[in-house]
Amino acid sequence: MQILVLGGTQFLGRHAVDVALVRGHEVTLFNRGQTRPELFPTVEKLRGDRDGDLAALRGRSFDAVIDTSGYVPRVVTETLDALGEIGHYTFVSSISVYADASTPPTEESPVAQLPEPSEDPEVHYGALKALCEEAVRARFPDAFVPRPGLIVGPFDPTGRFTYWPTRIAAGGVVLAPAPADAPSQVIDVRDLAVWIVAAVERGLAGTFNSVGPSQTLGATLQTCTDVTGSEAELVWVDPAFLLKHDVGPWLELPLWLPDPEYAGMTRISPERAASAGLTARPLADTVRDTLAWALSAEAPANAPAGLAPGKERRLLAAWAER
Repeated sequence: MQILVLGGTQFLGRHAVDVALVRGHEVTLFNRGQTRPELFPTVEKLRGDRDGDLAALRGRSFDAVIDTSGYVPRVVTETLDALGEIGHYTFVSSISVYADASTPPTEESPVAQLPEPSEDPEVHYGALKALCEEAVRARFPDAFVPRPGLIVGPFDPTGRFTYWPTRIAAGGVVLAPAPADAPSQVIDVRDLAVWIVAAVERGLAGTFNSVGPSQTLGATLQTCTDVTGSEAELVWVDPAFLLKHDVGPWLELPLWLPDPEYAGMTRISPERAASAGLTARPLADTVRDTLAWALSAEAPANAPAGLAPGKERRLLAAWAER
């Protein structure tokens, strides 16, 4: 198949390209050429910008499109307008589209509405993603729309999961957000990439919450300890204490979501996606491979997520003296 990947050199797109090439497909990339342009030297590379420079894409036809980089509905619509004949369209969305995440949403749950005119994904990420889905379905009623939860694994630029294997591997006293039985849910990027390419091959249509199994945060961090062989000591700190000391959930302290508003985000059923072929590898494999990448020369020196070592030490001291 001739597959166009919009993006393709950062994280999920990169893994999808790897899978597509291994499976013998002809891949074309469309991106700005700013992130790892040296990757995939044998594939066709179209340079441009989805927001204002679609000339290289205009009129091109493909058997399938994998869109991993659509965040603003106007930009998605303009990309669709530029393309020629397309057989199958995959739009990678997010579980952030749901209007209410206080309980686990299903694929039929209402999506968020844009409260004001905006094209700022940092402010209205979920509502904009929902509108992007709508734009794609208007053109491709049989589009494949995976809605992933937290995507993790090698080449993750965010550090939202990588923090835990690397921090626990470093040893010492490790601050962990209580309670240990809070739910945690991730999907390995490689499992998602394999499933997406297989869905393209099958012409799969529909919307799917693309998540792995839910387990406790304690079990997740124990897996990190087991895999790394670390003698790290986990100290479970009360959420009220962390909030009082200005610790930011999710990014500053990854996998921590204390707000009841998001209580359902880590307990979503993977049943529909699993029935359609999505499989999740053991978390131990994800931890092992993520850590190996994080310790390699290709990983960024400073990941944007994670608790700074000095702040962690101060918090642990204050917790011990409370």
